[in-house]
Amino acid sequence: MSATVLYMSMSLDGFIAGPNVRDDNGLGDGGMVLHEWIFGGPGSDPQHIQPPDGVNGQVFAESMATGAVVAGRGTFEAAAGWQGDHHDGVPVFIYSRHPPGIDVPGWPNVTYLDDVPTALARAKEAAGDRNVLVHGATVAPLALRAGVLDELEIHLVPVLLGEGRRLFEGLPPEQIQLERTRVLEGEGGVTHLHYRVLR
Repeated sequence: MSATVLYMSMSLDGFIAGPNVRDDNGLGDGGMVLHEWIFGGPGSDPQHIQPPDGVNGQVFAESMATGAVVAGRGTFEAAAGWQGDHHDGVPVFIYSRHPPGIDVPGWPNVTYLDDVPTALARAKEAAGDRNVLVHGATVAPLALRAGVLDELEIHLVPVLLGEGRRLFEGLPPEQIQLERTRVLEGEGGVTHLHYRVLR
């Protein structure tokens, strides 16, 4: 059975981006350090991704085997919309309460929706028996609150950013119980933590 899975790289102090996030600085100041495990280490060029080897490669391949993507507008547009194709032409559903801020009409796989549960339901239908990859600090809390996020894959990077954008900002005060289902020690110090959301 397919699942909706949040895939996010996060600093040890809970940030998914550094300070000063802008359209031209989508990961904020110093935020690229959170994704070096994918891009091949410090100083690598994110425009020329070489899939990582080893454990990091296994985790990356799992995320790229998903059948649809759901992300928030901030994540999507800061990444130049992934040129309309996150991976292998799978449908991409973008949560936004506003019209697109980038030119999307030439991207038939991209759909903007103003409701997270609807976006995840459409993505699950489109993905068939494959999982749905979920991205973004806006979408994650909304999906958790609505009870439509099944699992979390957190790539915990050994760095303290000190400030920036937190992943779980704005969650309601009640507890959300998780069951840890896997821990993988990746290359470069990253730890891949997988959780199931208990309902």
